[in-house]
Amino acid sequence: MKNLVKKLSLAAGLTAAATMASAQAQGVTDDEIVIGSVNDLSGIFAAVGVPAVKGANVYFDKINAAGGVHGRKIRFVVEDNGYQMPRAMQGYNKLLNRDKVFAMLLSLGTPMNLAGFKLLDPKGIPNIGPLSAARQMLQDPMKNKFTSFSSYYDQAIVGVQYLANEFGAEEICSMYLPTDFGEEILAGTKAGAEAAGVTFAAETTHKPDETDFVGSLSKLKDAGCDVVSMAVGVRQAITIVGTAKKMGLSDMKFLGTSASFLTVVAKVPGGVTEGFYAAASWQDLWARADEPAPKAFIEEYKAATGEDPVGFSMLGYAAADLTVKALEAAGPDLTQESFIAAMETLEFEDELVGNYMTYGPDDHQGADSVYVNIVENGAWKKVHEAK
Repeated sequence: MKNLVKKLSLAAGLTAAATMASAQAQGVTDDEIVIGSVNDLSGIFAAVGVPAVKGANVYFDKINAAGGVHGRKIRFVVEDNGYQMPRAMQGYNKLLNRDKVFAMLLSLGTPMNLAGFKLLDPKGIPNIGPLSAARQMLQDPMKNKFTSFSSYYDQAIVGVQYLANEFGAEEICSMYLPTDFGEEILAGTKAGAEAAGVTFAAETTHKPDETDFVGSLSKLKDAGCDVVSMAVGVRQAITIVGTAKKMGLSDMKFLGTSASFLTVVAKVPGGVTEGFYAAASWQDLWARADEPAPKAFIEEYKAATGEDPVGFSMLGYAAADLTVKALEAAGPDLTQESFIAAMETLEFEDELVGNYMTYGPDDHQGADSVYVNIVENGAWKKVHEAK
């Protein structure tokens, strides 16, 4: 009888400890998990942030309708940073201190994420799938940070090498925002030029609200630039390519990274972006629209929103799926530690984005692939891949 009482007491103690651990996890209750995002819904990268958030919401809504994860519904709280640092910090403070989020997902902007880390890291809050491919997204302490794809640096290297070899380019240049985002792409551009055995010739820096690029393009023309990498806003990239065509710079090749690999960029009316290149770490949604996973996603997204999805709708949906996979693997007694341990076990073929995802204790970057694409007939076409 005494042994039975001891066993029952031990079981009760373990249950209480597990319940206490779960209760102590910020943003976790018996019936809810709060996940936050500091995103750009109104600034120069709104064409990235808005569809990504919609895609994530489509997935979370589906999961919640089916009962949630281990009985908990997911509440996704998004704060708009407008790609402005003061607004980003207001968003982080609100999400961490008022909403008490369990994790951050799809937060946009390299400078904004880096500033946010100063608040997230002391609390151990996981940062998942940021909408930035900067290498610094996995800076120390790496434990609570998980990215989905290859870095801007690697994308720029692969893209520059491809274009240099394909067109016999001799002078490589760059146009960029003088931020952590722009500096990383500049560094990758220079490394790509060195790897290809060609010269890095010139660079121009730009403000987020800049709209006139005639002077900068004239400077790059005088420098003999054959290939120009870009780390600017979405509208700015479109304007630059269009301005170059009006100036007769038809031989100058323009290269973006994943920050420019958007459906809207390919579909600019009048063929403005025709011939524009982008190196990214996932495959275009509409180029694979007849494949089972992309086709099913397109139908689900249209039914849920009444809109056609774009590339970043797909990425938001995939990031939400990644998060739920880890929540499921972490089990009902959810803590930050159990979630991080679960993330480190994930390994799967992501047929929606066209990549193989694998994580481990020393590997918090999901995929390593880089795909080089060109805008052709108003759509993205894959021309090269490096894995």
